Amino acid sequence: GRGSSMIRGNAKAEIQQKRIVRNGIGEMVEEWVAVRILTGYLDLSAGESRYETYNAKIQESDHIFISSYAPLGPDIRPETARMAIDGAVYDITLIDNPMGLNRQLEFYLKKVG
Repeated sequence: GRGSSMIRGNAKAEIQQKRIVRNGIGEMVEEWVAVRILTGYLDLSAGESRYETYNAKIQESDHIFISSYAPLGPDIRPETARMAIDGAVYDITLIDNPMGLNRQLEFYLKKVG
């Protein structure tokens, strides 16, 4: 159930993906397009994880965004998406669904702009 396990959070994160779009003069250009908005918490990453195999990815992350679980679909992956939160842009280094419980999502992020 939902109820108290729902993460309300104070930050809105826009998941963006690169799309090829036609610009004003008809050229095909790459553009970041918002594909999903999640509400949650943005925090500095402590660089610790339950998962040793993910350690390198966690180490290079400087922030973590935690939201309630939402099915993202197979095309939203660290290689293909980024996050924009409060005017800053972050590369996604890892997306985690802790213990596969579908309760929350953890996005490990590296600030790029």
